[in-house]
Amino acid sequence: MRILISGASIAGPVLAYWLTRYGFEATVVERAPGLRKTGGHAVDLFRPAMEISEKMGVLDKIEACATGTDALTIYREGARRPTRVDLTKVVGAASDRHVEIMRDDLSEAYYDAGRDRVEYVFGDSITAISPDGEVSFERAAPRGFDVVIGADGLHSNVRRLVFGEDAASTRFLGGYLAVQSVPKTLAREGEMVIHAGAGRLAGIYTAQPLDDARALFMFRRKDELDYHYRDDLRQKELLRAAFAGMDPTVDGWLDELVCTPTFYFDSITQLQLAGWSRGRVALVGDAGYCPGPAVGGSTSIAVLGAYVLAGELARAHGDYAQAFAAYEREMSDSVQRSRAFARTVAKGIVPVSAAGVWALSAGARLISTLPAGLTKAVARLNTKGIRLYDSMRVPDYAVSAV
Repeated sequence: MRILISGASIAGPVLAYWLTRYGFEATVVERAPGLRKTGGHAVDLFRPAMEISEKMGVLDKIEACATGTDALTIYREGARRPTRVDLTKVVGAASDRHVEIMRDDLSEAYYDAGRDRVEYVFGDSITAISPDGEVSFERAAPRGFDVVIGADGLHSNVRRLVFGEDAASTRFLGGYLAVQSVPKTLAREGEMVIHAGAGRLAGIYTAQPLDDARALFMFRRKDELDYHYRDDLRQKELLRAAFAGMDPTVDGWLDELVCTPTFYFDSITQLQLAGWSRGRVALVGDAGYCPGPAVGGSTSIAVLGAYVLAGELARAHGDYAQAFAAYEREMSDSVQRSRAFARTVAKGIVPVSAAGVWALSAGARLISTLPAGLTKAVARLNTKGIRLYDSMRVPDYAVSAV
């Protein structure tokens, strides 16, 4: 059975790995000319994704690439003294198994795990998908596949081609996220520094594996901004306007926009699709159920979704209609809960008032000063909030190769 996957970031390589383990033929097509190894930002892997990574034999490599950020310093606009936070206790309250890793390093780990059994086609993309599985490409000749999977992110090309009006079923969560590369000398390893004000937040961090640092920006907006998601110049103008006059240090980070080699800017938007399949085409990860960049643990749920989709295709012996239905049933609860959690986080992660900024920093400091056992015990009572991702189930697909 021939399966085409669009996207070689996170969900795509994980799905391809498990498909080939079950005996399917997997081809991954990626628009970029090669595996992305510049830019990106730090992402969190929680217990389900850690367990799946362990099954794939890549957990040691992932843990070796951890950012190692264990301290947080918060500077509030108008405050004289910064707030110091022990991040290990804050993260420990959220998850018993967790690692923070740069997205590009994680993508490479998953790619390396299955590259010998997967066909990767870089520098190309899908232009059309027929109901019978005939796929056209920008550069390569058309080919036939039994199943096509969109693992190509929030702005999924596959979703646009196949899902029609439903492809635009999104919900703006009231904010924007930007990440840029800056000189490593501007940050300190092991510490993230944040400047927080009403409606906006700017931070910087680096890690041992990096030869640069990453400046992170988040700001709130009641209405969506007018720009194209590939118009970097317009996005940089909007970012400068949002953070004008915040702090001289932040101004210095923004000065790097003119020469930064990598830049990312996007709205914090949530996909609202009710289902993730049409005929022989299905969506996985951010392409199907992105809870919202930076607010919903999208990386962990993408890894879980890819693992489940491959397992259900194997369990159904390649009957994609049966497998897609089972995949949606299995993932439905996790997706719904992640959406609800993301909407809550989006409201609180960038407070709208100075009082809210104070409350956020005070709360983080309180968690970091309490005994770790106490914070974990209290957190375990809330499987719909801070412990949401640790509570998600990882099915056991004890099936032989198809």
